[in-house]
Amino acid sequence: MVALAAVTALPALKIDWAKMPTYNTVMAVAAGVGLFSLVQFGRELVGAPDRVSTDGWALNFGVLGLILTMTGLHMTLTWPLAAGGFPFDNIIFGETSLAFGVLLLAAAVYLWWRAALLSEPRQLVLGWARVARPVSAFVGFMGLALIAIAIAGIKYQLFAAPPQEPISGLFASYPLIEAIFISALLALVGVGALLFPFALTALLRKGTPTSLFTVIGWCWGIAGVVFAIFGALNYFTHIGLIINTM
Repeated sequence: MVALAAVTALPALKIDWAKMPTYNTVMAVAAGVGLFSLVQFGRELVGAPDRVSTDGWALNFGVLGLILTMTGLHMTLTWPLAAGGFPFDNIIFGETSLAFGVLLLAAAVYLWWRAALLSEPRQLVLGWARVARPVSAFVGFMGLALIAIAIAGIKYQLFAAPPQEPISGLFASYPLIEAIFISALLALVGVGALLFPFALTALLRKGTPTSLFTVIGWCWGIAGVVFAIFGALNYFTHIGLIINTM
C-alpha cells in the first residue's frame, strides 16, 4: 500500500512505450563487459600470451559485438528513436554502440580466422598490434567524440532520470548529478580511446607495452565495470519507469 501511494503521488507522466522503444539496458551491459574484456584480453596478451584462448576471446567479442551492432544500428537509423522526446539518444547511445560493436566484431573475426597462425607468443602480441594500428585512428577519433558527448552532457544537463524512475529518479531535482556521473564514464572511455593509437605506435616502435596501456587499462576497466553494473541495475529502474508511466 505504501509503494502504491508513492507511485500515485508522483507527478502525472504518461509515455506511449509502443512509440518509444528503449533497450539501452542490454547495450550498457554489453558495452561495459566489452570494455572490461578488452582490458583482460590485453593483460593476457602481455602477461601470458602463450595461454591466450583466441577462440574463446573471439566468441566473447563476437557475442558482445553482435548485440551492440544490431541495437546500435537500429537506434542510429531510426530517427528520432524516442518518439521525439530524446532524439539525442540516437547520437549518444546509438552511434557510439554501433561503432564499438563493429570494432568488436572485427576483432572477433580476426581472432577466429587469423590469430591461430601466430604461433609465437611475442609474434601474437606484435601481430595483434600491427593489425589494430590502421583502425586505431577510428578508435582515437571516436574517443574525441565521447569526450565531446561528455562535455555536452554536463553543459546541457543530459541523462537525468524522471522522478517516476526508481532509484535514479531520486535525483530528478538535481539533474547535474547524473549528468556528471554518466559524462565522467563517457569521458573515461574517450580518454582511453584517444590514447589507444599512440599506445600502439609506441608498442610497435619499442617492442614492449608502455605506461600508456596502463592508463588505458584503468580508464576502460573502471568505466566498463561501472557501465555493466549500471546497465544491470537499469533492468529494475527501467521496468519501474515503464510501469509508473504506462
